[in-house]
Amino acid sequence: MAIKIRLARGGSKKRPFYSIVAADSRMPRDGRFIEKLGTYNPLLPKDHEKRIVMDVEKVKEWIGKGAQPTDRVARFLEAADVIAKKPRANMKKAEPGKKAKERAEEKAAKSAESEAPAAEAAAE
Repeated sequence: MAIKIRLARGGSKKRPFYSIVAADSRMPRDGRFIEKLGTYNPLLPKDHEKRIVMDVEKVKEWIGKGAQPTDRVARFLEAADVIAKKPRANMKKAEPGKKAKERAEEKAAKSAESEAPAAEAAAE
């Protein structure tokens, strides 16, 4: 049986509230879970102490039994120094593609060409 430490969504529409739970990986996200380990309220400010509340001892116990945290829960655990930080792959998603880079270079070249005659005329 594969155990995951993950978030189970609660709260009403557009007002999310999550429970941090240990659950069988085959169960639905908001379905049956084994044990509730804490809560996460994303609507609170990031520095608020009640934003992430978890029972660290229970979490360590479940990790000792072989439970795997999901990506989001792993970040919470890394921030709480429960697990070691692991390097994340930066996939350069924000970087523009080849065509966009080419268009930007062409635009820069055109603007440099159009500025050069204007600068020469101003110098005379």
